[in-house]
Amino acid sequence: MGSAGVGRQVGMVVLFTVAVYINHAVALQVTSSGPQTTKKAQGDAVTLSCTYSESPSDTGQLDVEWSMVSPDMTQKDKLVLSYSGGKEYKLGSPDLMNRLKFVGDPSRGDASISITSLRVSETATYQCKVKKPPGIDSRKITLIVLAPPSVPRCWVENGEVIGSSVSLRCKSAEGSIPLNYKWTRDSGSMPTTATQYAQTGELLISNHSQSYTGGYTCEVSNEVGKEQCKYTLNAYNPTNRAGVIAGAVIGALLLLLLLLLLIWLLICCCQKRRYEKETANEIKEDAAAPESRPGSRHSSFRSVTGYRTHHGIVYNSVRNAQPNRTESARSSIYTDPRQLSPQANSPDSAYKPPLNYDSRYGYPV
Repeated sequence: MGSAGVGRQVGMVVLFTVAVYINHAVALQVTSSGPQTTKKAQGDAVTLSCTYSESPSDTGQLDVEWSMVSPDMTQKDKLVLSYSGGKEYKLGSPDLMNRLKFVGDPSRGDASISITSLRVSETATYQCKVKKPPGIDSRKITLIVLAPPSVPRCWVENGEVIGSSVSLRCKSAEGSIPLNYKWTRDSGSMPTTATQYAQTGELLISNHSQSYTGGYTCEVSNEVGKEQCKYTLNAYNPTNRAGVIAGAVIGALLLLLLLLLLIWLLICCCQKRRYEKETANEIKEDAAAPESRPGSRHSSFRSVTGYRTHHGIVYNSVRNAQPNRTESARSSIYTDPRQLSPQANSPDSAYKPPLNYDSRYGYPV
């Protein structure tokens, strides 16, 4: 009885193990194979494979999800495309959704997708998850989008003087790192004194000579592309440094002399203007002031006292001579003998009598 019970338990364990194995073998499984990492150039297209097989026990609704796995484990993955209930749902950015689509029919075991016109920003790990309860399986593919190098620029530093060190430089403004630079000579072998730096793009030639002249080509490359540029190296005799220094000194002295001359001319001009101004002021001070006219003084006095002139009467000054005085009933009348004329007694004469002094006004009227 004891041996029979032990045999029964062993049989049940074996049957359970076989059942689990069979169930695992025939459950839903993603069958895609290939590299887990794919590198593509910017602008290219890529297909991310995700095929699967079902088992008779998978009777639930098919659900396929494509998401971008977040590098931060604390953040959720970004769902970009899904297939559920026989319908396709695009959940990513509009720019990406215009270039992303299912390649086959997800309901028939092919949930692969394709992306066209790749961007460097779309470098990520993509996960394909297929669910059909009770079965579920997934696959991850890392996509690396690289930018090819741009056309580099070639130039020389430190001049091209014979006997000196010449530095040929090459630089690409764009491109995914690492970038590798390589210099080659168009004709003949590289100079024996040349040293290359593949990371910086420099070709250093020591003790430059005429035999090192000619065309040189720089090629820059990375995993997805390459470009190149050319430079023609020349050799020049060293210049006379003493002559250059002497010329610079003479030029500086001439410039200083010209500056001093301009300052002297400016001072002379200012002194001349000051002298002319002082001379003009002295002439104005020496000139006599003009004498005012008597008539103007009398006119001013009359305007102050408020005296009104009478129409048809000629006013004259009594300043220079003392007139003769005669008495009358109303006023004292003064007559200047110098103003008398023989024509005064003529009845037809236009002679005007002399002015009479009226005491009421204090002026001759």
